[in-house]
Amino acid sequence: MESAPEPPKAYQSFVKRFPKLGRAWELSAEAGQEGPLDEKTIRLVKLAIAIGALREGAVHSNVRKALSAGVSPEEIEQVAALGAGTLGFPSTVAVFCWTQDVIDSRSSHK
Repeated sequence: MESAPEPPKAYQSFVKRFPKLGRAWELSAEAGQEGPLDEKTIRLVKLAIAIGALREGAVHSNVRKALSAGVSPEEIEQVAALGAGTLGFPSTVAVFCWTQDVIDSRSSHK
């Protein structure tokens, strides 16, 4: 497993400006980790939630975190494809593109 990816600069700036909100966000994230799910499963579920909500930034973030947690690009692509029946084809293709933004970026930096 890789170390956690560095948060985007916009997030860092926001947390610097509003540190209490940053701490509250961290506590909320920590509380959600409590339970029987392992890290890989948590990352896949959080990615699926971001996909279902059609939140591009959250998809990017969760793909970065999933890759760092040892989730393979193929597993991430399958999660995106599973949305087709619920989201419809155009939204699923958009989500797939969002996942590829991060996967391709990671591949080009190696």
